Amino acid sequence: MKIVSLVIKFLPQYADEVRAAVDAVPGASVQADSGDGKMIVLLEDGPDYAVSDSILQVHHVPNVMSVTLAYEYSDDALTFEENRHDHESS
Repeated sequence: MKIVSLVIKFLPQYADEVRAAVDAVPGASVQADSGDGKMIVLLEDGPDYAVSDSILQVHHVPNVMSVTLAYEYSDDALTFEENRHDHESS
């Protein structure tokens, strides 16, 4: 499991377009919008995509000027244990 939060900056007049493009990125959701050209975006991994790919997609959203990694959580051990348990019970 991986969770990442990003702070993205853009010109305020593009807020609606940026929000729509971010919401289209797999695993992404806007958690906060300051109204002055900054948003906090949460990214979570999923079965068909990696967080790293979603970060790159956010970087390529039109009108985004900067993307800063604010937080990263990774629990690969938990994922391994969950997978092991799933295989043992099959």
